[in-house]
Amino acid sequence: MNRLNRDRNRQINPDPASTGQERFVRRLRRHRITVQAVRILILILFLLLWEICADRGIIDSFIFCSPSRIFLCLRDMVADRSIFLHTGVTLYETIASFLLVTAIGILAAVLLWCSRSLSEILEPYLVVLNSLPKSALAPLLIVWLGAAPATIIVAGMSVAIFGSIMNLYTCFTTVDKEKIKLIRTLHGNRRHALFKVVLPSSVPAVISNMKVNIGLCLVGVVIGEFLAARNGLGYLIIYASQVFKMDWLILSICLLCIMAMALYAVIGVVEKMYRKRF
Repeated sequence: MNRLNRDRNRQINPDPASTGQERFVRRLRRHRITVQAVRILILILFLLLWEICADRGIIDSFIFCSPSRIFLCLRDMVADRSIFLHTGVTLYETIASFLLVTAIGILAAVLLWCSRSLSEILEPYLVVLNSLPKSALAPLLIVWLGAAPATIIVAGMSVAIFGSIMNLYTCFTTVDKEKIKLIRTLHGNRRHALFKVVLPSSVPAVISNMKVNIGLCLVGVVIGEFLAARNGLGYLIIYASQVFKMDWLILSICLLCIMAMALYAVIGVVEKMYRKRF
């Protein structure tokens, strides 16, 4: 009977804390919807302004193209399926280079963490290689490996690998020293400290590093396709610029933007799954 009375009182006089929380959640939801709507509106206004300026002759439609011409170009390339070939090649090379960078970066950072002498010896070389413009390495890679997909994958790796190793190694060395001291107090060795403390504590940093690497690998792959490819969006950009097919060129750039956003979103989903689980 008392419980029934309490439930009735809650319906008549709701808890102020829960009411405030509901208002906060609604306000947060409205803010997110507003942000998404404004983003879409800006994109639509930009495309409309671009189309109107090209149609009225305010800008040169041959040089700057127009959204309608780009859409027609996309329709034609979908019909002959050539766009799937170029997009698929670039996507495959980017994912392959990204996975290799992630695996090699973690392994190399672990080796440097395990051997302080090795890290002190290799640190200046990593700094120099990371600072080197990677576009300068692409012609050398073509001479060494030839004009093959493996060359483009290596070019994509070269942009991200050295920075990835340095960032992960720095993260490993900044792990809580007290936890490592506890492992040693319990008669654990360096391997126990690595697998029980260092790697689990560094997972968020590894995911953040992956977010950066996916974009860098895409940049490296496009640079490689500029120089040594017969397929791919990078090759399509260079070819389109040579024959003045500006609709092909701008369409390729738009597809690269969409690809970058999609790959970044996939890693974002992985990060959310990790946070929910742990």
